[in-house]
Amino acid sequence: MRRSGDSTTALPAPPGSQPPGDWSTIRRLLPYLWDYKWRVAAALVFMVGAKLANVGVPVLLKQLVDRMSIKPGEPAALLVVPVGLLLAYGLLRLSTTLFAELRELVFAKATQGASRRIALETFEHLHAMSLRFHLERQTGGMTRDIERGVRGIESLISYSLYSIVPTLIEVALVLGILAVKFDAWFAWITIAALVVYIAFTVSFTEWRTQFRRQANEFDSAAHTRAIDSLLNYETVKYFNNEAFEAGRYEESLERLRLARLKAQTTLSVLNTGQQTIIALGLVALLWRATAGVAAGKLTLGDLVMVNAFMIQLYIPLNFLGVLYREIKQSLTDLDKMFALMAREREVADRTDAQPLGGLAQPTVRFEHVGFAYEPARPILHDLSFEIPAGKTVAVVGPSGSGKSTLARLLYRFYDVQQGRIAIAGQDIREVTQSSLRQAIGIVPQDTVLFNDTVEYNIAYGRPGASHAEIEEAARAARIHDFIASTPKGYQTMVGERGLKLSGGEKQRVAIARTLLKDPPILIFDEATSALDSANERAIQGELQGVARGKTALVIAHRLSTVVDAHQILVMEAGRILERGTHAELLAQGGRYAEMWALQQQGGEGERFVEVMSL
Repeated sequence: MRRSGDSTTALPAPPGSQPPGDWSTIRRLLPYLWDYKWRVAAALVFMVGAKLANVGVPVLLKQLVDRMSIKPGEPAALLVVPVGLLLAYGLLRLSTTLFAELRELVFAKATQGASRRIALETFEHLHAMSLRFHLERQTGGMTRDIERGVRGIESLISYSLYSIVPTLIEVALVLGILAVKFDAWFAWITIAALVVYIAFTVSFTEWRTQFRRQANEFDSAAHTRAIDSLLNYETVKYFNNEAFEAGRYEESLERLRLARLKAQTTLSVLNTGQQTIIALGLVALLWRATAGVAAGKLTLGDLVMVNAFMIQLYIPLNFLGVLYREIKQSLTDLDKMFALMAREREVADRTDAQPLGGLAQPTVRFEHVGFAYEPARPILHDLSFEIPAGKTVAVVGPSGSGKSTLARLLYRFYDVQQGRIAIAGQDIREVTQSSLRQAIGIVPQDTVLFNDTVEYNIAYGRPGASHAEIEEAARAARIHDFIASTPKGYQTMVGERGLKLSGGEKQRVAIARTLLKDPPILIFDEATSALDSANERAIQGELQGVARGKTALVIAHRLSTVVDAHQILVMEAGRILERGTHAELLAQGGRYAEMWALQQQGGEGERFVEVMSL
């Protein structure tokens, strides 16, 4: 029963909020169980039946012992002992087990159903959170919050409904029998032992919670460091830092070891104190019962019954401290999952939000847009431009100029602080996020793939697409021949984050799944940056064909990839410096013309970034 506590990564509470108490967590759980109210009622009935049968065993033993005062050889002895003892005792024992199993069988569906529903709601809520939320959190910690929260539901119900509540019922029944059958001192001694035991357990457990919490935090830190290090396996290898990472992990494990030693030491003190209190209570009760038998006030059957009652109470009481600690830990784990669900969405649909319409001619407008990830560091300054329906607008400029921020805002990963973004005349903050993102397809610069097959990753653009459609998209993205050359073809696993594929191969998979999605609005964020020149020219032609008739935003460093755009915007420090077609911008002789000249001289499309950053 001694189990080390699991850890979670604590999420900071909103300013001014107070951490909810245990009863608040229980109140949040009850509605999920209320969907199974008839099962709960049936489980309670079976639980009471099990305890009535369990309490009936000592009462039966008393009657049998008292009736054994007969002379040897009498026929009654043969009747009472074999038939009465075996049948009645066996029936009560069987009833106890039967009712307990029926209780668990009936309530299992409620427990599993509530766990599934809460886990699913938490998962959906995390996907609905803003990009800022996920950038500020450690994914490993959040997944463990969900895992422990689900396990906490099962543990909480198991320990409370199957252990604590039955124990309380049995205690109440035993106290009633002792008070009615014997003098009140039997009940008072039992009550006093229980009160001292519970008070000691609760107070001592609350005090040692600090060591348990500290161990949890160190465990979470060690787990997070291990996950981060393994996810960045290549970076560790690049810089030959295996020993450094092992040292950091060892440091976390050492802190965890010391914290767990403190927790174990205090646990041993707690268990010793509990056993002392229980032993003193048992001695006091048995001494009074023995004295009653010696004085002729009680029978031997009464002594046997008191002893049996105490043994039956002793077993659950012996684990009451463990159960209390586990329930507290389960409530803590459950509260952390509820805390995730309670976090307000930074980007949320309005109550009257409608699906995005007008997608036959989706003109995109940025109107006096101002935006900052942090108030002290503005990114975009009063930005205005239009992408006419069916046209392509390209944005070029140095790194940090705010180009990729345009894509994030258009996808509504963040809401603008000034101005508005409109599609087909509709403010994107007034339409549903689902319909907005369904209308947009993106080929990102940094492509991250699922650890699944190539076919799965391409089909992710439109789940349910046929194999022929997936293959057609792969051909358009110029990756079909590569896939066909692998031993498993489209069933080839791409590895964690797609690391089994090269950068160009990953980018072509991203292009293929966007082509499969076939949305009316397209975003190409350095869509060909990881491709060689030959493939880039080939795919560039495919992308131009795909973008024909669609509203497209192209973000690029290499100017050669945007010369055919209907309009080119030159950005720097969150502002538009120049705008026009390729020929118009060259004729102006401004910043774009300088960048073009640098590219032509260098033969590569990346040198201008370094120059612009000086």
